[in-house]
Amino acid sequence: MDMKLEVVVVPVSDVDRSKTFYTALGWRLDADVATGETFRVVQMTPPGSPASVIFGTSVTSQAPGSAQGLHLVVDDIDAAYAELKRRGADPSEVFHDAGGIFHHAGTAGRVPGADPERHSYASFLSFADPDGNGWVLQEITTRLPGRVDPAATTFASTQDLAAAMRRAAAAHGQHEARTGAEDPDWPDWYADYMVREQAGIELPQ
Repeated sequence: MDMKLEVVVVPVSDVDRSKTFYTALGWRLDADVATGETFRVVQMTPPGSPASVIFGTSVTSQAPGSAQGLHLVVDDIDAAYAELKRRGADPSEVFHDAGGIFHHAGTAGRVPGADPERHSYASFLSFADPDGNGWVLQEITTRLPGRVDPAATTFASTQDLAAAMRRAAAAHGQHEARTGAEDPDWPDWYADYMVREQAGIELPQ
């Protein structure tokens, strides 16, 4: 039985302020429903995400700002920083972890700059919403083995697909340089590379 994460609750003190903040980040508004003065629920979805967040009035007993370590995945941490900065989110500088493995509470173990070898899963930034709920962006370009079923490859958005195609194009250029010949079957090579990269299995050479 599949069990797919659908919704994460974010505790907030001012629903309209939070709605404005997340809308400014480019998140999609899915619902804004009130059944009176004591209950309101807003659902929003980050771009390309299969899971959403909800916040509102009488939605949770958690204290506003108590949600920490909420992760969002991006394929280019520097581009994500520029995008959040442009949209007014006040992100932290890009960082990597001193021990190579994140997640630490607070800012412990953070080393300025992206991972020096730019390994997948190893570069981060953080930001908070107006209540202090803490978000972490993690750069993932190649999934670990077993994380994705290669028989069910999907891309969450056109941007996600385009980024995968660009990485395949760069890798294919190296492939042709190694073989010293043009590859007439490059669409097949691209497809194989993209599926393998997402599934975290050995890439074609």
